[in-house]
Amino acid sequence: MTETEPQYCIGCGAQIQTTDPKQPGYTPAAALKQDTDETELYCQRCFRLRHYNEISDVKLTDDDFLKLLTQIGDADALIVNVVDIFDFSGSLIPGLHRFVGDNPVLLVGNKVDVLPTSVKRSKVKQWLRQQAHQAGLRPVDVCLTSAKSGYALDELLAAIDHYRDGKDVYVVGVTNVGKSTLINKIIKQANGTQDLITTSRFPGTTLDQIQIPLADGQQLIDTPGIIHREQMAYYLGPKDLKLVTPQKPIKPKTFQLNAEQTLFLAGLARFDYVSGPRRSFTVYLDNNLLVHRTKLANATDFYARQAGKLLQPPRAKELADFPELVRFQFTSKQKSDLVFAGLGWITVPAGAVICGWAPKGVAVSTRPALI
Repeated sequence: MTETEPQYCIGCGAQIQTTDPKQPGYTPAAALKQDTDETELYCQRCFRLRHYNEISDVKLTDDDFLKLLTQIGDADALIVNVVDIFDFSGSLIPGLHRFVGDNPVLLVGNKVDVLPTSVKRSKVKQWLRQQAHQAGLRPVDVCLTSAKSGYALDELLAAIDHYRDGKDVYVVGVTNVGKSTLINKIIKQANGTQDLITTSRFPGTTLDQIQIPLADGQQLIDTPGIIHREQMAYYLGPKDLKLVTPQKPIKPKTFQLNAEQTLFLAGLARFDYVSGPRRSFTVYLDNNLLVHRTKLANATDFYARQAGKLLQPPRAKELADFPELVRFQFTSKQKSDLVFAGLGWITVPAGAVICGWAPKGVAVSTRPALI
């Protein structure tokens, strides 16, 4: 490899280098000499992640990601914004409408297959469009898909081809929305190549732009996931990440609560019904997470005794590094969702005074009910 012929990791997009193991693109020189197929060159980080599910930190700041994102405003392209339907509020890129310039935006709701099967897809699309408008984004269209199963992939590809009008395509999203997994599906459908781009549950897997040639000579460009530190994923160990990332359709759990009762969402979050008549509250979480009911008066002491024990995750050995739970109080004026970013939500009736507790740094918010 010479300075005039840079090589890039096909898994994360980082430029290959052999000098600093802590920087993106590091590959031992000996391993580089053994790799004769330059089209499938992976850095050490991607190699370990793909083969051993090990992740290593690299020094990439929020500013680094934002600098890469601002480049799309100068391009003449279609912007495909991938969001996680299960974590919509936590997967919005703050201020995206200011970055895209005059480029059209196609909003893609990924992970539609984890919603309860009773939910109508047409209503989900309408809800996504409304939420996008509230965030200042005006998508030309909304598509639903599943990067995992390939649901409605043909429809998505047809929409991309229609709206790009012969231009490049930039795929953007925050970390963990399934963006690179979706692109792998597209690549496989186009030419049969499987799992070219490195994917994982770990935030920040893609480190630089990855360009995939299209049939007409334009490019499909996978951009690094924008870091959204208000998501639960940043406060969990590798073994617990899979417990907050649903892989199967969610089975809602409905609880009849009296005032001054509490629900613990494992040891990760807490919901208090402060005041109001006996009402129904529906919880939407990964099916494997424990929901435990107790009295509000005993809740703080119960958490202190049971966090890392009955209330897992977090696991006992990770409890020392887990942030304290912070309280947010709301009064629902209409049927609403109380959302814990990157974890799930609880649908609450109108007129209820409620509190959501989440690890310090994780966003808690309300929105019009999705379901």
